[in-house]
Amino acid sequence: MSFKQDLRQLLKPYYWVNILLSISYVTAKRTGVICNFLFPDVDCELDSRETEILFFLIIVVMLRTRKAGSVTMVNYLSSSFVYTKIANLILWLYADVRYGLPYGALLILTALLLPEPTYMGPEHITYFRGVATLDEELRHKGNTWLVCLYAAWHPACVNFAPVFAELSASYSLENLKFGKMDIGRYPEAAAKYRIQDGPTSRQLPTVLLFTEGAESQRRPHPDTQGKLQKFLFSKDNVKAAFDMDALYQQCKEKLAAKPKDKIKDKKTQ
Repeated sequence: MSFKQDLRQLLKPYYWVNILLSISYVTAKRTGVICNFLFPDVDCELDSRETEILFFLIIVVMLRTRKAGSVTMVNYLSSSFVYTKIANLILWLYADVRYGLPYGALLILTALLLPEPTYMGPEHITYFRGVATLDEELRHKGNTWLVCLYAAWHPACVNFAPVFAELSASYSLENLKFGKMDIGRYPEAAAKYRIQDGPTSRQLPTVLLFTEGAESQRRPHPDTQGKLQKFLFSKDNVKAAFDMDALYQQCKEKLAAKPKDKIKDKKTQ
């Protein structure tokens, strides 16, 4: 996502409202007019306890966003909103319960009325009904497949669905295809691809890359010792893990070379 796209995304109400909520206490305390109105008997400076809360907030946000693998401004903000709003709620309650309670109610109201924007556009996804249908498609070795194995009831799979749909709309080609299979309905797929489908599974969703009919890559994947590596299924992380831009270019070049190959074959005949 480019810087301009990030700015365009930030114009959506979800982002600027949450930014205002995240900086509300510090802004109120450091703006003279607002501070004198809300806290007439208090010095308009952050005391030691408030400074400690903010310092702890900065550490938590940095650790969590790094662990989550946030690589863009929008991802960074989205992953930090929860912690900044909780910190602001604590600060407002610490300053005055009469301000903290309305602020908490405002957080609940915005969460209900302004959910985080998700992709709502077109998708180019094939939904497989069992392992047999996937195996049949994989026999066409000229195609590259990115297949998501998911469970309809799993929250992480539900959250990843719009991301996978957006990727399919951006990168789909005649020989670069996207597919999904619900392993809750087709447990034989979970058995074949060694995926645990229980409530505590860390393998849902699992994205497989098939090239020339064989699995070449997956996320999440085990390390050299067989320990499963945690993977955050964001758009940017998936693009980086599977090198989607390079993969798209390779498939596009193969498509462009096909007519030339056919002409050469006819000449040799």
